[in-house]
Amino acid sequence: MASSISGTTSFDIQRIREDFPILKRKVNGHPLVYFDNAATSQTPGVVIDAIVDYYSRYNANIHRGVHTLSQEATDAYEKARIKLQQHFNAARPYEMIFTSGTTHGINLVASGFASFLEKGDEIIVSAMEHHSNIVPWQMLCEKTGAVLRVIPMNEAGELVVEEYEGMLSDRTRLVFCNHISNALGTVNPIERIIAAAHKAGAAVLIDGAQACPHIRPDVQALDVDFYVASAHKMCGPTGVGVLYGKESWLEKLPPYQGGGEMIEEVTFEKTTYAGLPHKFEAGTPNICGGIAFGAAVDYLNGIGFDAIAAYEHKLLEYATRRLLEIEGLRIYGTSEHKTSVISFNLEGIHPYDVGTIVDKLGIAVRTGHHCAQPVMDYYRIPGTVRASFAFYNTIEEVDVLVEAVKKAKLMLS
Repeated sequence: MASSISGTTSFDIQRIREDFPILKRKVNGHPLVYFDNAATSQTPGVVIDAIVDYYSRYNANIHRGVHTLSQEATDAYEKARIKLQQHFNAARPYEMIFTSGTTHGINLVASGFASFLEKGDEIIVSAMEHHSNIVPWQMLCEKTGAVLRVIPMNEAGELVVEEYEGMLSDRTRLVFCNHISNALGTVNPIERIIAAAHKAGAAVLIDGAQACPHIRPDVQALDVDFYVASAHKMCGPTGVGVLYGKESWLEKLPPYQGGGEMIEEVTFEKTTYAGLPHKFEAGTPNICGGIAFGAAVDYLNGIGFDAIAAYEHKLLEYATRRLLEIEGLRIYGTSEHKTSVISFNLEGIHPYDVGTIVDKLGIAVRTGHHCAQPVMDYYRIPGTVRASFAFYNTIEEVDVLVEAVKKAKLMLS
């Protein structure tokens, strides 16, 4: 089976694994099996090298200095912005705003829309959102008097899009949806969601945190107004992300934070703001993180997202089949359109207990509600065990997981 999967891709899995130093370590005396990629992916050597290179050779603040190190850092940082523009196919580099991550980007947009909403306006989110795409909108509704409405989901973990289309009205101002569910792996029909929202005159923000490790979004083809992502789920460092926004929207939104860099002129009587993208990038940014984010995007594109998707789909199919061989195991999220995430439970056993035992065997999985508590409430469960696969995982590692889950069931039943 392992050889047949490798044969369907254009990359050598063993060579790829050599790019990730952490995959050589042991955990609790066992070779590390890392299946928590939906939370944070691992980092290849080329990205680590980019971080070391920055701090070793040209660590300096950007945009403000005439000295050589500052100019070199500025050039590297802005080149990373262009890499992101090209990766997401944005029309202009300044439509890519560096953030601290997906949550920061969502809050930036939510803060800006507080200026536009009135009592009775409606905001629509989906039932399978991460908390970071629920709480900011609840706060916005409390502040403005807007009403939060929810797209329902079905037992397979799919959004009921027909009901969503019926919810849209001339009061709808904003629609927010994840591209891929972090809790279930469901790939949502965002093209249809965006088109329907625009027909109703509403703006759309797509949370791409879970999608971007697996696919390459084209923001112009999607015609999306805002799209957010995090580097740490794309083989990059933590603490950096990106917000794409259409220029027309970014020009309308007020600044999210005040401080250095985002100003044009400051007097005690009045301050004028800088143009895009600096209007939304107050203070000293995560310079090294932005540069390393660019290196991570280069690395992923060097492998190729078609190859990544094909390989991960085979892993998903194999893991699904093997896990379902275990009596009493239920998988949550059975949409035909899903990515390499499997959330499951063993009948009568708490997911935390399963996660603890498989950790003793060197396997990293995530347990709990995955910051998607409404999803767990829908299924009437406290949480799940979530195994999430990346292109550097192997069939043999899936077999190790299956045997570990069998052992956990035997010990805990």
